[in-house]
Amino acid sequence: MQPIHILILIAAYFGVLLLISHFTNKTGSNDEFFKAGRQSPWYLVAFGMIGASLSGVTFVSVPGWVEASKFSYFQVVLGYTVGYAVIGLVLLPLYYRLNLTSIYTYLQGRFGNHSYKTGASFFLLSRIVGASFRLYLVAIVLQELVFDAMGVAFWVTVSITILLIWLYTFRSGIKTIVWTDTLQTLFMLLAVGVAIYFVSEEMGLNAGSLFTFIAESDLSQMFFFDDWKSGDHFVKQFLSGAFIAIVMTGLDQDMMQKNLTCRNLKDAQKNMFWFTLVLTVVNFIFLTLGLLLTVYAQQNGIDAQRDTLFPTIAVNSGLGPGIAIFFLLGLIAAAYSSADSALTSLTTSYSIDILEIEKKYAPKEQIKIRKRIHIVMSLVLMAVIIFFNYVIGDASVIAKVFTFAGYTYGPLLGLYAFGLFSKQQVKDKYVPIVAILAPILGGIISYVCTAYLSFDWGFFILILNGALTLLGLVLIRTQQH
Repeated sequence: MQPIHILILIAAYFGVLLLISHFTNKTGSNDEFFKAGRQSPWYLVAFGMIGASLSGVTFVSVPGWVEASKFSYFQVVLGYTVGYAVIGLVLLPLYYRLNLTSIYTYLQGRFGNHSYKTGASFFLLSRIVGASFRLYLVAIVLQELVFDAMGVAFWVTVSITILLIWLYTFRSGIKTIVWTDTLQTLFMLLAVGVAIYFVSEEMGLNAGSLFTFIAESDLSQMFFFDDWKSGDHFVKQFLSGAFIAIVMTGLDQDMMQKNLTCRNLKDAQKNMFWFTLVLTVVNFIFLTLGLLLTVYAQQNGIDAQRDTLFPTIAVNSGLGPGIAIFFLLGLIAAAYSSADSALTSLTTSYSIDILEIEKKYAPKEQIKIRKRIHIVMSLVLMAVIIFFNYVIGDASVIAKVFTFAGYTYGPLLGLYAFGLFSKQQVKDKYVPIVAILAPILGGIISYVCTAYLSFDWGFFILILNGALTLLGLVLIRTQQH
C-alpha cells in the first residue's frame, strides 16, 4: 500500500469516530464526561473493554512474543480470570455501594487524605506511562509505514494523533468512548481473524489442519514448570496474571470508569463475566496468530522479530492488500482504543482526586476546569511519547508495560489489600513515604536476586511491591485501645 492510501484510511476511520462523538454528545456536562449518566448498556461496555484491554501492545507485541516465549503468556491470561473474579465479586460491589466517580475516593474514607492523594497520584503516573507505552508502539509502526516516506517527523505524527483523540473526546468523554471502543474492538478482532486466514491459507492449512499444526508445534508450549528461577514459571505467571488483572483493571480508574457507567451493579458484574470469557479466547487467538507469523517468517526468510513481525508480514510480505488494509484498521483502532480512554480517565482522576473540583467549584466553573485539564493531559501524553522515542530499546513493549506496572501498581495493591482485609487504621501522613519506598526496595531486591541468585522475579515483581507496601502499612498502623 502507498502512504497516501494509508492516510485516506486513517482519515475515513477518524471521520467515523467524529460522527459517533457527534451523536453521543448531548450536554457536554461533567456527569456525561465522567460517568455517561450511568446509562451504558452492559454488553457495549464488555465488548469495548476488550479493545481497551488489548490495545496496540497486545495487537503487535503478543504475536511477536511467541518466538522467544512460546505460549507462556497464556499462563498470565489464565491468572487474569481469577483477578477478574475478584473484581466482580469484591471491588465492583464496593464501588457501587459508595457511588464513586473516582475509585480512589475509597482511600480517603478508609485512611485519610494523604492516602487518597497517594493512590490517585500513583494511578496518574501509571496511566500516563502505560498509555504512552501503548501509543508509542502504534505511532512507531505508523511512522515507519507512512510518515517516514513523506518526510514527516515523529513528533508531528504523535501530535496529530493526540489532537485527533482530543477532538472526539473533549465534550462527552466516557459517554463517547463506550461507543467508540465497541467499534475499535470490532476492527481489532476482524484484523486478527483476517490475518490468520491469509497466513494459514498461504501455508496450506485449512481449519482442521490448523489445530493439528498448532498442537504439534514446539512454539505452542503453554505451561512451564521446570525452572522455578525463570520468569516463565507457571506459578509466577499465573499469580502475576491474577494480580495484574486486579490492579490494572480493578484498581485502575481507566478501566473501572467504564464499568461504573453501567446502570447498576448486576449489569456491571454481567459485563465483567462476559468480558473475562471473551478476552481469554481472544488472547489465545493472538498467540495462535503469533505462532503462524513466526513459522511463516522462518519459512520465507523474512527478517522480522518481536514488535516488527506482524507489521512486516501484513504490509510488506506480498500477501495482498486485504491483510494490509485490515492490519492497518486494527492498528489504528488499537491506537485510539487505549489512548482515548486513558486521556479521559486521566482528566477524571486529576479533576476529581487532585483538584477536587466537585467540592471546590461551581458547576459551570467545573466544566471549564475539566476542559483545561483535558488539554493539559493531552500535552503530557504527547511529551512522554516523544521522550520514549529516545529511550526505549528493542525489547517487546508488552514486557516493559507489565514490568513498569509492577512498580507503579504495587503500592495501590498494598493499599487496597490492607483497606479491604483489615479493620485497622494507619498513620495517614506516612502513607506516601511507604508507597514511594516500597517499589524502590522492590527494585533493589529484584536486582540482587537477578545478579547474584539468577532468580528472575518476572511479572511477580508486582506482588513483591504490593507485599512490601502492605508490610509498610502494618508498621505505621495506629495503636488500637
